[in-house]
Amino acid sequence: MIKVWFASSEVAPFMKTGGLADVAGSLPKALKEMNVDIRVVMPKYGQIAPEFVSKMKFLGSCEVKLSWRRQYCGVFHLEYDGVSFYFIDNEYYFFRDGIYGLYDDGERFSFFCKAILEVLPLIDFKPDIIHLNDWQTGMVSVLLDAHYRNRDGGFYKNIHTLYTIHNLKYQGIFPKEVLTDLLDLDWSYFHPNGVEFYDNVNFMKAGLCYSSTLSTVSRTYADEIKYDFFGENMQDVIRRRSQDMYGIINGIDYDRNDPATDPRLYVNYSKENLNGKYENKRRLQSDLGLEVRSDIPLISLISRLVDQKGLDLIERMMDELMEMDIEFVVLGTGDRKYEDMFRYAQNKYPGRVSANIKYDGVLAQRIYAASDMFLMPSLYEPCGLSQLFSMRYGTVPIVRETGGLKDTVQPYNVYTKEGTGFTFANYNAHEMKDAVARAIEIYNNKEEWENLIRRCMSQDFSWKNSAREYKNLYQSMLDRFNA
Repeated sequence: MIKVWFASSEVAPFMKTGGLADVAGSLPKALKEMNVDIRVVMPKYGQIAPEFVSKMKFLGSCEVKLSWRRQYCGVFHLEYDGVSFYFIDNEYYFFRDGIYGLYDDGERFSFFCKAILEVLPLIDFKPDIIHLNDWQTGMVSVLLDAHYRNRDGGFYKNIHTLYTIHNLKYQGIFPKEVLTDLLDLDWSYFHPNGVEFYDNVNFMKAGLCYSSTLSTVSRTYADEIKYDFFGENMQDVIRRRSQDMYGIINGIDYDRNDPATDPRLYVNYSKENLNGKYENKRRLQSDLGLEVRSDIPLISLISRLVDQKGLDLIERMMDELMEMDIEFVVLGTGDRKYEDMFRYAQNKYPGRVSANIKYDGVLAQRIYAASDMFLMPSLYEPCGLSQLFSMRYGTVPIVRETGGLKDTVQPYNVYTKEGTGFTFANYNAHEMKDAVARAIEIYNNKEEWENLIRRCMSQDFSWKNSAREYKNLYQSMLDRFNA
């Protein structure tokens, strides 16, 4: 049985700020069902709900050395959905109001990287592979080689590392003093093929340079990040290690996200009977103060409101989109300029635009279920989960052909009646508008549109297929490195 130590800075349902948490919460469950001994480790944040904390069992503690510092490291355990979760406890580092963007993130996640390795003998678990995720765990591979390989009678000797990029933009860049003052690494690691990045230390780069194998969250994104536009100044490293890079698309939890049983919806429905979907649309329109009309398309966007998501294209085309006789719903928070843009649109088009500048998990599910179309005009999108949720609920995606959007949405062909959505290739506002227009044209043919809805709902983007690819990758790593 393959043994995997899965490290992530956030895991749903315990702590979530983005898609990483969804992956870390769902992928291990799917792998466990495939007979992988996978265990998950994350920080024990102060914001974790009391209902989970009260069920955690304290396993013991050890000391983590950050140069001259000697820091307490407690370990708590909780079994959830059949998976073992371990929580690294240090209230000084993790009992905070936020989890990222704090003044001492370099120190906090240096501690976490060391703790990921330090606690393994304490919990009596020797993994074959440590699966690392994003910059917050990027230093583990370096530390493993520098400080742990020859420790504790060879306990760490044959452990290999898989490093997964979820979003290359966020890299964990800190002053170079972190290298010696926190990580106890000598300056031999500080060079262009190591952790050095414009005279700073880069945690993401450390993971890319020193991990045994690399992966990211879609095949297209794995190829895109070799090039300057997508590479975020890491393209040279990624090209150098391209033979070690694999693209595996994310999945979603099909049990929790099932329109036939989801308790968060107004009413449930299935692809065999779409009446409930239309009732969800009527109820959502009423609740959000929109005109209750079944004859016009309801287009939605659920997103972080940031440049990456292509919102400048929507800003450029908002008036022209509204001229196409649509209703538009947005849910999310982010940059003030985009929050204000959607608030302005709501005031300008009362009863036709609903701007919900907040995070609301229940409302998100109701929007997925009630909408006719889901708009994702992203500048770049490593994987994207929203298009997968939308198809699961029979809402047709309109996306730009980038990253995981290209891998998961098949362009609709009006002649063969094949495809699952409407796409556009170039980052261009008029191309986006044309994709919306093509979608509306099919929407006005009810029989053809309902066939498209059912085709979307018949897709399988559950974790089953992706987990199988990860298990095969784990096995290939062991075959290659232990030969």
